[in-house]
Amino acid sequence: MSAVLAVRMGDVARLSLNRPSAIHALTLEMVQAMAAPLLAWRDDDAVRAVMIDHHDGRGFCAGGDIAFLRGSALNDGGVSGRKFFHDEYQLNHLLFTYPKPVIAFMDGITMGGGVGISQPARFRVATENTRLAMPETGIGLFPDVGGGWYLSRLAWRLGQYLALTGARLDGAECLWAGLATHYLDSGSLVEAKERIHRGDEPGVVLDALSASPPAPKLAAHTDSIERLFASDRYEDILAALAGEGSDWAKATLATLATKSPQTCKVALRQLADSLSCADFAANMAMEYRIGARVLTLPDFAEGVRAVIIDKDNAPRWNPATPAGVTDAMIDEIFAPLPGGEEWKPL
Repeated sequence: MSAVLAVRMGDVARLSLNRPSAIHALTLEMVQAMAAPLLAWRDDDAVRAVMIDHHDGRGFCAGGDIAFLRGSALNDGGVSGRKFFHDEYQLNHLLFTYPKPVIAFMDGITMGGGVGISQPARFRVATENTRLAMPETGIGLFPDVGGGWYLSRLAWRLGQYLALTGARLDGAECLWAGLATHYLDSGSLVEAKERIHRGDEPGVVLDALSASPPAPKLAAHTDSIERLFASDRYEDILAALAGEGSDWAKATLATLATKSPQTCKVALRQLADSLSCADFAANMAMEYRIGARVLTLPDFAEGVRAVIIDKDNAPRWNPATPAGVTDAMIDEIFAPLPGGEEWKPL
């Protein structure tokens, strides 16, 4: 069976991710299998809305195919990995600019690439099962797929906190932070989809079936996050946390000690630069430049080894410390690509 199920029911189309053994982690083939029908439905007057969900399993989408990307970095100089990023970012941009309502059901694990295909949607549905995160700095990557755009625009410097720590948000926290538009009990999802398929307006259906979420736990730390993550300089954030003395600050500092210093600095620069991007396409072009270079730097292959392959959780980052990551290194990662290699939308 296909890893992406594309179906039409009346005037509503539906894309269902169908790779449950990998929590629907996206492959290049899945990206292309989503983009093709989306392009066809975009210009089809008989289609009024598109739903994106997962067919089976315990999560919406765990991200991209990390093992494939590491293999590309080690075996083909990143050529196939850059192709994946290129097409994935085109899919992200297509969804962001889609002229018809898109409804994404973020039921379960929603990380990395899963964030990239849900955040552009007009309606983003969280449930009690939702676990949303951008955990890339833990494997030597950065919060891509539009993460620079979404995270930089969150209140209280939450985006910087999420980008650096990879913290997971539950469904209630997603709604509170603005990363979800609705919170539904998972038991209501079948009814919601059926009513949308029958022709009811998505927003009306989701409003009617919305549940009252529990209090967002992270809200208790917004003052600390806004104050301690105020700087775009990584060393300043580390110093602020070290000087705080609270249990929360100590735990956060310990979490950051496990992340790639280089990609933490990349993420802070990425979010800062995104705020000056003229539009989402400019943001994605920036992220493609970053991805094309970070993919083949030592930290990515090493991070995947430590966290996913060997699972010793003892990555040997290079450079090993924030001080070793110079401004010149970061500038090189963000520099324009050679002629003809820049990213462009579909």
